[in-house]
Amino acid sequence: MKLIVGLGNPGLNYAKTRHNLGFLAVDYLKQEAGILGDWRPDDKFKTALAEGQVGEEKIILAKPQTMMNLSGLAAKSLTDYYKIAPEDLWVIHDDMDLPLGVLRISQGSGSAGHKGVHSIIDVLKTKNFVRFRLGIHPVGQTFFTCLFKRLKSNEKFVLQKFSKQEETNVQEVIGKTRQAIQLALKEGLEKAKNQFN
Repeated sequence: MKLIVGLGNPGLNYAKTRHNLGFLAVDYLKQEAGILGDWRPDDKFKTALAEGQVGEEKIILAKPQTMMNLSGLAAKSLTDYYKIAPEDLWVIHDDMDLPLGVLRISQGSGSAGHKGVHSIIDVLKTKNFVRFRLGIHPVGQTFFTCLFKRLKSNEKFVLQKFSKQEETNVQEVIGKTRQAIQLALKEGLEKAKNQFN
C-alpha cells in the first residue's frame, strides 16, 4: 500500500497557484487512475481522501486541509493509522529550484526550504519518504534571474497563479508525474527515477 500526498493550500484563493501544483497533480492522478467519486473530507486526518488500486497496489490519495506549513500533521495521522513505512509515503510538491515542466524524483533529501516538506520531516522525524518534485520557476528565465526575484518575496512568488502561457507546461508536468507514479507502482521506483529524472 502506498500513501500519495499532494501538497497545497486549501481554499479557492489558492487554487491553481504555483504552491498548489501538488494538489493539481494528485487530482489528475485520481482521475486517470479511475478513482470515482469526490474527495472525502476527513477531519480526523485533517485531509481530503480517496482510495483506489493501480495494478496490484492499493493507493490512498490525500490532500492535507491544513495550510501548507502544517502538512506534517496530516502525514503523521495517516501514516500512523494505516501503518505506512516512510518509503511508502510519496509526496508530490512544487519545487522553486526547477523550471516549470521539469519533474525530479528523490528520497532522503532535505526540504530545501519548502515549508510543507519541512513540516513532514519535522513531524515524522525522518527524510526517508519519496518526493515527486515539480518545477515552478518560469520557463525562459535563468535560475539566477528567478532566484533574485524570489529572494525579494518567496511567499508572493509561490502564491502567484500560473499564466495562460504556462498552462501547457503545467499540464505536461502533471501528466509526467502521473506516468512516473504509475510506472513506480507497477515496476518500481528505480525504474521511474531512471526514466523521468
